[in-house]
Amino acid sequence: MNLTELNKIATAMVAPGKGILAADESSGTIKKRFDAIGVESTESNRRDYREMLFRSKEAMSQYISGVILYDETIWQDAKDGTPLVKLIEQSGAIPGIKVDEGTQALPMCPGELVTVGLDKLAERLKKYYERGARFAKWRAVIDIGSGIPSMTAISVNAHALARYAALCQAAQIVPIVEPEVLMDGDHDIDRCYEVTQRVLNKTFQELRIQRVALEGMVLKPNMAISGKKCATQASVEEVAEKTIRLLKACVPAAVPGIAFLSGGQSDEEATAHLNAMHKLGPLPWGLTFSYGRALQAAPQKAWSGKAENVTAGQSAFSHRARMNGLASKGEWQPSMEKKAA
Repeated sequence: MNLTELNKIATAMVAPGKGILAADESSGTIKKRFDAIGVESTESNRRDYREMLFRSKEAMSQYISGVILYDETIWQDAKDGTPLVKLIEQSGAIPGIKVDEGTQALPMCPGELVTVGLDKLAERLKKYYERGARFAKWRAVIDIGSGIPSMTAISVNAHALARYAALCQAAQIVPIVEPEVLMDGDHDIDRCYEVTQRVLNKTFQELRIQRVALEGMVLKPNMAISGKKCATQASVEEVAEKTIRLLKACVPAAVPGIAFLSGGQSDEEATAHLNAMHKLGPLPWGLTFSYGRALQAAPQKAWSGKAENVTAGQSAFSHRARMNGLASKGEWQPSMEKKAA
């Protein structure tokens, strides 16, 4: 393992003003997104859509540091025969790959899940590296509900995340470690804080046990936020203050950077929260975005599967990328959204 090289890539992934595009939706998820805009989810439509994003010169070269790909996408070529991975590299961004194989019910733990995909991961990583991937992603899903999460669910998911991270580093690939505490319930921000703290502490304990070099990884956590069904929604300032407090308590300064997932937040909420956190600096690690829906909902709608809408889709993508790029330096203002509209 060449830690200097891993650290260089991890640091580039969280460079100020740039963030990661999560374009790794599973076939099921992208079908739902396409259904919403009336586009059939065929392999060529999925490729055309992602090619549109990767060819967005302004967004990709100025605001996107890396792209997380799905297995299908990493092997696809653009319409002109250029591998999609090459389009990403040519824009100056780093190609990455989602390597987990989804979730299964966790035995003896009703309503809880464990992420699978460690079998044969070492061989898969080798092939992904040869194809150009320099980082990977594995997502653990922790739900908050009555009597959950259990210590069992937190433990097995943290253990799997750490095993995955160690395998990545051995393959000279930077692991994005993503323990996601879901915001689907009716819990308040303090319950989210408490659960996320337990999850992060356990995850870092496992990473240490499995000898993962913290300098060669990126953390992709949820923010401390109210559940979607909670009657009282925490303000932007409270989300920012509690999230930063939580991360400072749990994430060692050796980690080069943290790239948030957007969870179920709206485009502008995700941007506003990230921006507010940067007002609380200086911070011990780089802090940026690794958004999927919050970067893609607008371009998907603008594109709607039509070749004549590619430019509109690209400009919607560039706008969201720019807004989040500014937020990752604390320079975003709500009035900037109006200007673009």
